Amino acid sequence: MTAPPPRFRLFRGDRPLDALAPDDRGLAYGDGLFETMRAHRGDVPWWEAHWARLAQGAARLGLPLPDPARVRAEAGALLAGDEAVLKLVVTRGSGGRGYAPPGDVTPVWLLSRHPLPPAAPEEGIVLRWCRTALALQPALAGMKHCNRLEQVLARREWDEPGSADRDADEGLMCSTEGDVVCATAGNLFALRGGRWHTPPVDRCGVAGVCRAWLVPRTQAVVVRLSPEDVERAEALFVCNAVRGILPVARLGRRRWPPHPAVDALRRALAEAHPGFVL
Repeated sequence: MTAPPPRFRLFRGDRPLDALAPDDRGLAYGDGLFETMRAHRGDVPWWEAHWARLAQGAARLGLPLPDPARVRAEAGALLAGDEAVLKLVVTRGSGGRGYAPPGDVTPVWLLSRHPLPPAAPEEGIVLRWCRTALALQPALAGMKHCNRLEQVLARREWDEPGSADRDADEGLMCSTEGDVVCATAGNLFALRGGRWHTPPVDRCGVAGVCRAWLVPRTQAVVVRLSPEDVERAEALFVCNAVRGILPVARLGRRRWPPHPAVDALRRALAEAHPGFVL
C-alpha cells in the first residue's frame, strides 16, 4: 500500500523538526505571521506577492525569515503537483516566558497542505453583519499576524442559538468606530456610482494579496465606508487569495442580481491566475 503524502513540514531555521516546542512564541503569544496561498499544479502563481507581504510584516515585527528559496522548494515537494491550499506560518521560535523577545532568533516555520474550498454558488454568496468589531491598531494593521481572535469570535456568531442568517457564507466586520473594514476572511469591494470602492486597512484589517491585485486594475477608490454605503451599493464582492472573487447575492434584506462588472473582473482574474479559471 502506498503511504499517504505528508500534510505538513516543520523547520527551525534549516533544520527539520518533529514537533513544535512548548515555549514557541507563536503558540504562546501569536508572535508570528502567516500566508494562505492557492496552489495550482504544485506551484503558487502569486508566490512573490505573498512573500513580499510576509517580508513587510516581518520587517515591522523585527522577525527574521527563513531562506525563501528553501521555503519554496519545500512547498513544491509538499504540494507534489496538486491543486491545494498551502499555508505558511513563521514564528519567532522559542523564547521562554515573558513578552520581551529574545535577541538571538532562529525562526520556526511550518508548511501545511489543505484541500481547496468548495466553489462559490453561481448566484453569489450570502453575507451577514458581525457584532464583533475590529480594534484600531495601526502598528499591526495590514499584516497577516497570527492573532486572529477577533475573526474567531466573529465566526462563532453563526452558531449562536437563534442567530439570523445561519446559512451565511461570510460576515462583514466593522471597526470599533463603526466603519466597514472587511469580511472575516477577505476584503470587500463595493460598486458605487459606477466606480469600485474598497475600505482602507491602515488602522485594522489585512492588506489582502488579491485586493492588492485588484485595486490598480479596478482603479478602486480606497475610502472608509459605512454600513449604509455598503447596503446601498450597486454590486458587492469579497475577495481573497484562495477563493478569488466571490460575488455577493444577499446581505440582510438586500439582494443583488449578477452584475456584469463583477463577471468581467472574475474573467480577468482567471486570465491572470490559472487557479481561478472559470
